[in-house]
Amino acid sequence: MDTQRLSTSHWEPVASAMLPRWELALCLLASLGFHFYSFYEVYKVSREHEEELGQEFELERDALFGGMKKDLTDFEWNFWLGWGRRRLAWLFLGHAAVSQLAGLLAKKHRPWILMVYGVWACWCVLGAPGVVTVFLHTTIAFCVAQFRSVLLSWLCSLLLLSTLRLQSVEEVKRRWYETENEYYLLQFTLTVRCLYYTSFCLELCRRSPPAQRTAYAFPWLLAYVFYYPVFHNGPIITFPEFFKQMQQPELSSPKHSLGILAKGLGRLLCWWWLAELMVCLMYMHALYNSIPLLESVSCWTLGGLALAQVLFFYVKYLVLFGAPALLMRLDGLTPPPLPRCVSTMFSFTGMWRYFDVGLHNFLIRYVYIPLGGSQRGLLGTLLSTAMTFAFVSYWHGSYEDLWCWAALNWLGVTVESGVQRLLERPCVRESLAGRG
Repeated sequence: MDTQRLSTSHWEPVASAMLPRWELALCLLASLGFHFYSFYEVYKVSREHEEELGQEFELERDALFGGMKKDLTDFEWNFWLGWGRRRLAWLFLGHAAVSQLAGLLAKKHRPWILMVYGVWACWCVLGAPGVVTVFLHTTIAFCVAQFRSVLLSWLCSLLLLSTLRLQSVEEVKRRWYETENEYYLLQFTLTVRCLYYTSFCLELCRRSPPAQRTAYAFPWLLAYVFYYPVFHNGPIITFPEFFKQMQQPELSSPKHSLGILAKGLGRLLCWWWLAELMVCLMYMHALYNSIPLLESVSCWTLGGLALAQVLFFYVKYLVLFGAPALLMRLDGLTPPPLPRCVSTMFSFTGMWRYFDVGLHNFLIRYVYIPLGGSQRGLLGTLLSTAMTFAFVSYWHGSYEDLWCWAALNWLGVTVESGVQRLLERPCVRESLAGRG
């Protein structure tokens, strides 16, 4: 008798068993109660210390909600919101119009038309120095990839990424622009573009020479790097996915495209409105930066602050990734799934797998699996996972707090993986099945 099969057959019904509906409803009500009560505690503290926080941090009145004060402490949200209002929203609309016209009038040449538009849009916001810098990084990576060495391509990408943190180089780039926001936009753009030309070059190193004449030629690299919807902030899509979908896009009729646009814009407006409401009702970012207040508030307030922070982060990226995803759908491409609500996730592994799906796919394809992944035993898995999180920390800026964050995530994923392996042992399965 096959003991493995027998134990598995006894295990599966236990794993797939669900709680009764009344119990699920009770858990849902309890969860919502905890959410809203903790948010109410944060709201009360925000109102009680509004004047104090306004003097220490930047709070301004927002006409959208009847003149309520708004917390402007979250740099990322205000940075992208400001750029969206000034230029990016118009450039995104321009991309959608050019793409639709190219699909109707010059379908075969649409990738190259969109590439030219991407270069022009980059020039509009980053100027000639920004375009030249992106082009230079891309060209250097492509030239190194001609040696067909994965190691050399990785070293090249890491060296190009390291130039973004050199003080002398930063000073030169700052002199190109009148404002700090323009400089930061270039920095963010180059950071994201690094993953794109790295994906192309690593795929090129894996392919046989005849493949270089078609998909892995330099024009396709430029079309990939200068695809504008994902140019500044992602999400990440690997080159094989981009090339395949660009070759055979699922283009819709103009009527259906208008429906996609209306539905997508409606969702974006709802998410944006919710994010703005959160920073008006709860000064979570200002409170987080006020150590004396953090030391004096209740445990409920601290829990509400933590929950509000991660849920705001989730809603923020529904907007930041939702706009490019909408344009990709209009182009006939399939974007990575949008982030899953953090309140529905209970594991480190799930958070990494389902929040930024594009980045997760990149890390699995180009870092984790090439290093051996789970196929090289326990030590190999630990090393592959550690290197993956090390790259994530380095790519995000390599600050001290990022290394601590990456180490804690690595520890969490490792513990979860160890427990999962333990539960897959036949003796443990039989024991748990017997108790069930």
